[in-house]
Amino acid sequence: MNQVQKLLIIGFVWPEPNSSAAGGRMMQLISLFKAQGFSIMFASPAQDSDFMVDLGEYVVDKKSIELNNSSFDVFIKELNPDVVLFDRFMMEEQFGWRVAENCPDALRLLDTEDLHCLRLARQKAFKENRSFIATDLFVEDVAKREIASILRCDLSLMISEFEMELLESTFKIDKSLLYYLPFLLEPIDDTEIQELPIFEDRKDFIFIGNFLHEPNWNAVQYLKDTIWPMIKKRLPEAVLNVYGAYPSQKVMQLHNKKEGFLIKGRAIDAQEVVKQARVVLAPLRFGAGIKGKLLEAMQCGTPSVTTFIGSESMHGDLPWNGFSTDDVADFVYSAIHLYQDKTIWLEAQQNGLEIINQRYLKVLFESNFSVKIEFLRSNLPQHRLNNFMGSMLQHHTLKSTKYMSRWIEEKNK
Repeated sequence: MNQVQKLLIIGFVWPEPNSSAAGGRMMQLISLFKAQGFSIMFASPAQDSDFMVDLGEYVVDKKSIELNNSSFDVFIKELNPDVVLFDRFMMEEQFGWRVAENCPDALRLLDTEDLHCLRLARQKAFKENRSFIATDLFVEDVAKREIASILRCDLSLMISEFEMELLESTFKIDKSLLYYLPFLLEPIDDTEIQELPIFEDRKDFIFIGNFLHEPNWNAVQYLKDTIWPMIKKRLPEAVLNVYGAYPSQKVMQLHNKKEGFLIKGRAIDAQEVVKQARVVLAPLRFGAGIKGKLLEAMQCGTPSVTTFIGSESMHGDLPWNGFSTDDVADFVYSAIHLYQDKTIWLEAQQNGLEIINQRYLKVLFESNFSVKIEFLRSNLPQHRLNNFMGSMLQHHTLKSTKYMSRWIEEKNK
């Protein structure tokens, strides 16, 4: 009788699918491994939160772990997982050497979420009021850390094809270490489309996004200062509802009823408020990955206006779910046009449904992913021999990480 395979997920935070796309992504990965028959343990050094999902409902065990503490060594030896999934490179930095030392035969996966070094380099270029260029990545300390983490792992799960190409061309990462696995959604059929609110029953514009994420906060400022006043001038009755988890006081201070700029904070049901809106506005000026808020808009049948960074790597050769532009005047014109013209709105809605059904269905990825995991587990020694750079980093970089961690542990005693 085959023994049940064990997966250990080391989470940066506990999953909050109603707070961020990252939380939703994690629950999709859990579902994917559950379907492969894995028993799953989710461990994290993060504090519990009021909005974290009840992992027990998904038959996932929960374990709180400590940074720089050898109690993790005892825990992982006893668990002896077949596969370890690091949620973002910071968790691989902290726990990767302990996993390699105590469970050397465990397959080590990294879920990048998005390429942090790309997001931060773009953010830095934006704040310096200049265009981002690829060489900006090389001066980022985060890039050195993140690329090292990718090399040390057996496979990194990438959510964006653009980022895969960047890693292969700019950083010369071997494609055998990268695996494209975007958001994993269920198909939208004709019955669901017919149940969506129709054009006439929808009203208002909407922005939605977790405010702990800097690109979202910047986009809301951009809306407030530049884009919304131009839309409001043309559509005096229009309202923009701004939703998002963890709004700070500076976010709440942007609320202005007279201007129709309403800060609503956390949405109890994000999909419901997006379904009631007529148009999503997402003027993202820096960022990386693919945007959960824009996929959610498509699921809700709500067209969007975004930037080229917003729509990056999301729709392939398919037409966008509305409009994508970096020009302010064009952004404003497109938003008004989409809001007023039912024919264009319906066409944009259909485009969004096509993008989901052709590019993001779980069924398109689950079988190949299962085969890939099984292949790597069966050929792990050779796979690691082929990754000399990773072995070298495992030897050198993690020696320093290991002894720094040991020093901190002794110091804490």
